[in-house]
Amino acid sequence: MSTAEVTLPARRHRQSALARAWAFVKRHALTVYSLLFFAYLMLPIGVVIAFSFNNPKGRFNYTWQGFTFKNWQQWNAIPNLQSAITLSLEIALIASLVATALGTLIALALVRYGFRGRGSTNLLVFLPLSTPEIVLGASLATLFLNSTSLHFNIQFGFWTILVAHVMFCISFAVVTVKARLIGFDRHLEEAAMDLGANEWRTFQKVTLPLIAPAILAALLLCFAISIDDFVVTYFNAGSRVTFPIFVWGAARVATPPQINVIGTAIFAVAVTLMLGNVFLQRVRESKGAV
Repeated sequence: MSTAEVTLPARRHRQSALARAWAFVKRHALTVYSLLFFAYLMLPIGVVIAFSFNNPKGRFNYTWQGFTFKNWQQWNAIPNLQSAITLSLEIALIASLVATALGTLIALALVRYGFRGRGSTNLLVFLPLSTPEIVLGASLATLFLNSTSLHFNIQFGFWTILVAHVMFCISFAVVTVKARLIGFDRHLEEAAMDLGANEWRTFQKVTLPLIAPAILAALLLCFAISIDDFVVTYFNAGSRVTFPIFVWGAARVATPPQINVIGTAIFAVAVTLMLGNVFLQRVRESKGAV
């Protein structure tokens, strides 16, 4: 047997191994890329969560110096932190409820009805999404300041923050609910009315349950955007301090680990609610399939 005949099977074996490896890479490349991209996005959040258990020796929570639960047990040990997070939660809850309610009605009007100015309304709804936040914040501050010329003495504080948050959250609610309504089967409503249900009964028993996941998603999105907003809030807060403004002010002199604790708690609640929404949608889909 010649040397060429001996080396030929080995060469074929190497080529087949390389082919199998390349086929595996092509088959799983998108999965690996997605996992790496997701890990890249989650890395800063992981650092925030990890450093909520850090035990820093100084004022700055930048280097790992030991594990402790003390930060969670004394989450409100920093002066004015509890009042700041309370204000942010109040603003976010009220703003998300109001914006979702108004956004749902606007989405219903835009999808279901034809009226003069419909195209302009669609454009106005998308403007806050494409406008820089610093422009929105400065414009709203100018509006509130100029209200004195119209004999409206508006003081910067809770209500100006609330109005600003409702204003930019409505667009997100409209877009979310509108996407669900576009794919909505109108024959279900027609069938309900053929069976004797009036408009309100049809909306209550048919339309609302079917668009409820989109409404809940819009509510959660508005809440997350509101509680996280800094730029628009800074322009319209006056002397009131929300949690993002508190973090910005504290970062100039110290970074207490309690900030990481609050951020971790907000992230955990948001993820839990999001997973709950997904679970409810899966249950609804499984019941519908049965």
